[in-house]
Formats: sequence, structure tokens, C-alpha cells
Amino acid sequence: MKSTTEQFVDRLEEFGVSWTITRPDEAETAITSAATTPAVGVSPAIDGVSLPPTVDQALSPSTLDAAATGVTEATLGVADYGSLVIPTTRAGIEPVSLFADQHIAVLSERDIVPGMDDALAERGDAFRTDDWSGIIATGPSATADMGALVTGAHGPKTVHAIIVQS
Repeated sequence: MKSTTEQFVDRLEEFGVSWTITRPDEAETAITSAATTPAVGVSPAIDGVSLPPTVDQALSPSTLDAAATGVTEATLGVADYGSLVIPTTRAGIEPVSLFADQHIAVLSERDIVPGMDDALAERGDAFRTDDWSGIIATGPSATADMGALVTGAHGPKTVHAIIVQS
């Protein structure tokens, strides 16, 4: 039987999401390897993980507009769906995951849950009591509203998940 992480990366692949599994001390190198520059990002709250100096953390409309890559933390991964939960904040960091053509989501392996019921059990109380919200993203942005499937119409064209081993 496959582990939850193995199930998660299988689903990521089905949706065209590339991925890297790394240790905390190698996460900065993994981000550098995956990112297209210029890149903007928000430092993940994962112990031992920081953004490389090539990722601009001074967010502004002009840095977002110029960015080829946006780097954010994902607070949950949902294995059954290959979905990443990107937190929204009062500071409004969610555009980092949406505006650039590439999104890199940094996720702690311990935050991968088997299914949506587990995700809701994990974050449901916070949704109800702490005014917490998040974006549930499954693969690159895609639409077929006008005929053929088009990626990147409403968000990133490509997504790369960096899974940090606990």
C-alpha cells in the first residue's frame, strides 16, 4: 500500500504538477532549481526553510507584474485530489500564487492528508472561528470555456510542489 505522500505525488503528476521531495536544509536549493527568474515570494513558516536570495520578498504590484515565478507556502496537501491549500492573509499574499506564470508551493510533508474530510478536520475549526481562509489549487490554471483547453488563463501555467521532509 502506498504512503499518503506517494499517493499525493501520483495525483500531482496526473494534473501536470512537477514536484521535489527534499530535506529542510536543501529546500533553498530546490526552490532555486525549480524557479524561473525573476521570482517573488513569501517565506514559508516551515522550520529550517528559507527562500533563496534570488526570490524577491518585497511584494508590490510592480514586482508581481514582473515575476515569472511566485513562491508561497502551502499549509495542506490533499492526497486524493493532488490539491494544495494556499493560505490567504490580511496582507493579501495570495496574488503571489496566482499572478506569475509559475507557482512554486512549499509544503511540509507532515501537512499532507489523505482526503478532503481530513483537510476539513485539520482546518475546519480555523475556518469557522479564526477567520482563516485559503485557496484550494489543483494543478495549473485551466479553462475550456471557449473550446480547446487553455492553461494559465486565470492563474499559473505551471505548478511545482516542493515537499519538505519532516
